[in-house]
Amino acid sequence: MTVLPVRLFGDPALTQPATPVTDFDRELHKLVRDLHETLDDQQGAGLAAPQLGILRRVFVFHMGEHRGHLVNPTLRFPDEQEQDGPEGCLSIPGLYFDAKRRLNVVAKGWTMHGDPLQIVGAGDLARCLQHETDHLDGVLFIDRMDPTRRRAALRAIRSADWHTPPTVKLSPHTGFWQR
Repeated sequence: MTVLPVRLFGDPALTQPATPVTDFDRELHKLVRDLHETLDDQQGAGLAAPQLGILRRVFVFHMGEHRGHLVNPTLRFPDEQEQDGPEGCLSIPGLYFDAKRRLNVVAKGWTMHGDPLQIVGAGDLARCLQHETDHLDGVLFIDRMDPTRRRAALRAIRSADWHTPPTVKLSPHTGFWQR
């Protein structure tokens, strides 16, 4: 097992949809173990493969007594109830923002061995399952925030000590220095 570096906000891998897993092989088993090892090292609640730069539809989670993984998940919402509360992300370290999520969810997918799996979650577990499935779709939780909250979150991210603004290279052919 290996602890791998978690990609941070701004990394293109975080905004790309992951491809479905088709082979339930040793490579997938190793990925699930590495995801768990990295999640434990980071002391998080969930971690999706794209956060490691691996665009496969698999994530792991550890919420209290609930620990596991899900491959190729789909979500169903049994009701319209919502929750609004703090949410964080290992790819946006140290920052938490209020975000709305559904209160209850039914997640269906597969184990790393190819066995069908269903997880019924409420509250924080439901939030985690939605958050990690969003990662597999290339969606960050701040993308689901209302515009006012999102602007505030982006300001906080830009001022975070871990955030490095992208490097912009200017072409010498643009003439920006000319009048």
